[in-house]
Amino acid sequence: MIYTAIDTFYLTQEQLQNSPSRKDGIDEETESVLRLYGCELIQEGGILLKLPQAVMATGQVLLQRFFCKKSFARFNVKRVAASCLWVAAKLEESPKKAQHVLNVFNRIECRRENKPLELLDPFSKRYEELKVDLVRTERHLLKEMGFICHVEHPHKFIINYLLQLESPPELMQEAWNLANDSLRTTLSVRFKSEVVACGVVYAAARRFSVSLPENPPWWKVFDAEKDDIEEVCRVLANLYKKPKASYVEVSKDSKSFVLTSRAWEPSASVKDSLIAGVIANGTKLTQVPLHNAEGRESIVKVALDKLKSTAVQDFRRPLDEVRASSANGELSDEIAKGIEEQDEVSPDRNKEDSTTEIKMKEKDKDRSKSREKGRDKDRHRDYEKVRDRDRGKIREMEYERDRDRKDRDHRKEKTKESGYLDKSRHHGSSRDRDYQSSYKVVREKDRHRHHPYT
Repeated sequence: MIYTAIDTFYLTQEQLQNSPSRKDGIDEETESVLRLYGCELIQEGGILLKLPQAVMATGQVLLQRFFCKKSFARFNVKRVAASCLWVAAKLEESPKKAQHVLNVFNRIECRRENKPLELLDPFSKRYEELKVDLVRTERHLLKEMGFICHVEHPHKFIINYLLQLESPPELMQEAWNLANDSLRTTLSVRFKSEVVACGVVYAAARRFSVSLPENPPWWKVFDAEKDDIEEVCRVLANLYKKPKASYVEVSKDSKSFVLTSRAWEPSASVKDSLIAGVIANGTKLTQVPLHNAEGRESIVKVALDKLKSTAVQDFRRPLDEVRASSANGELSDEIAKGIEEQDEVSPDRNKEDSTTEIKMKEKDKDRSKSREKGRDKDRHRDYEKVRDRDRGKIREMEYERDRDRKDRDHRKEKTKESGYLDKSRHHGSSRDRDYQSSYKVVREKDRHRHHPYT
């Protein structure tokens, strides 16, 4: 069989059991529920965005592959589902704007979790954070896939197999539905698409009680094994026994379907040291329980603001305070001498600073003048271009007017010549008629003269 895709992403059952999510303490049942929930988000989002089924299928496969390498505790499944659908739309040549994708997933989240529907303002700060996180997650996704995002679906093999087996159309439709449902499981990362297609065909044939050829076995023709086909059917049967998936909070941040764009979060030890330093400096804080996350964040913000303000104050301390401290004996003699030398040198430095400022201002003026000259030249050039173009149009109009005048004069001359020829013809014909009539009269007279009437 000829393979036209790069299929390198296949794992065994043991590798799936040792996934990164399992290492972060997430059990198998929770992981399967979150995988199913993410695939349902992609399917529903694709329907609302009016995308073809190939886009939704590709997005679900990308989600399954991504969470084989990353943990649900580190990446929110809602955020990853939105990014997978966005990337899949590009891969299948049906791209959608990031604003449309974010609006759709925001609506899905509000409807699923019974929240009030709030439209995203494209000029708001929240929308900017969501868009930044969408792009960041896309970058993580492409990095983990190694930029090999080609996906081969079992649907085309299903049509080929059933046409060769001469199956009824009802069996083909049932197999197609089962193939769509198989994308919500880990079959796409465990077996090749040919094996999944054989398992789907076998399950559909069992449901409709359609016999398939067994001598020789039909799955051997399609390079599949009986054990793999039975495993596919077993996974599909377990899928239909599960209830509708609901979101389970296991990620570190649960604010939205995308994480906030915070670049750094202090560790617990850093937070405790900051809080202790603020309390030691005498800053009054409200009593907030430290086990509360919001309370700890507020305390850390106050501590950071306090440290910044103290650093700025220390940097801007005037020399008078330093001199006063030195007079009290707090500073050494060397520091006092250094301060006195600095006072002696400071006037010269001030003069140098003022001269440099004047030079900078003069340079800015020269630059602005040169820019204005350049703009004037550009305006004059544009004016000349427009003037030349108008002159050319005027010349063309005059040329066309002269040509029309010449044509009219030529027509008039032709009409005059044709009228003169008609008149000459008319006069000639009348002369001939007069001559003929006179000739007849003369002949009659001669006849009567030679043959008089009796």
